[in-house]
Amino acid sequence: MSSAREDIMDRLRSALRDSPAVPEIPRTYREESGMSAGERIEMLVDRLVDYKAGVTVVDSDGVAPRIAELLSGAASYVVPEGIDDGWLAAADAAAPGRRRTDSAESPLSVPELDAVDAVVTGSAVSVAETGTIILDGSPNQGRRAITLVPDHHICVVGAGDVAGILPEALRRLDGTRPLTWISGPSATSDIELERVEGVHGPRNLDVIIVRS
Repeated sequence: MSSAREDIMDRLRSALRDSPAVPEIPRTYREESGMSAGERIEMLVDRLVDYKAGVTVVDSDGVAPRIAELLSGAASYVVPEGIDDGWLAAADAAAPGRRRTDSAESPLSVPELDAVDAVVTGSAVSVAETGTIILDGSPNQGRRAITLVPDHHICVVGAGDVAGILPEALRRLDGTRPLTWISGPSATSDIELERVEGVHGPRNLDVIIVRS
């Protein structure tokens, strides 16, 4: 063993020798929001609009018409293999042949994803207080790449999946899954405080919140 490596190991052994007890961490933060379902949706809408996302609240039978409307100008769009076909019925009827499906077994390449105009997915959990939508790679959300490369993301959020605050949302998530956290369209103000959209994700985000 080299002298440098031995010196490092000696320092580690010395630092760990007394094995101090880990103090109890006080958890005095809020764990429950106390908001009603209506209040959670109202707050989520407010936050998303502030982030410059498009937001529509619909009943379940309004999902397909709204998606068709949002896709009316798209020459092509991509969906994960586990998407609800009912969501796409109106869009497919209006202009057949535009849909492309991505899966782990047959993933679209980055150039292929870059060539499509939009992506439609579901979502796992949303946080009303922060206006954050979380994807976890479930079948109706698919690979992370499909939501980062196309310029327009259409995301369906179930009202029952809207948590009030972050601790409530975290309890619903599996931390071992590939989580993507979305708070509005991709944007940055790093250069001269000028807002630039679409740098590292979709320039346009449309959220459809489905009432229970």
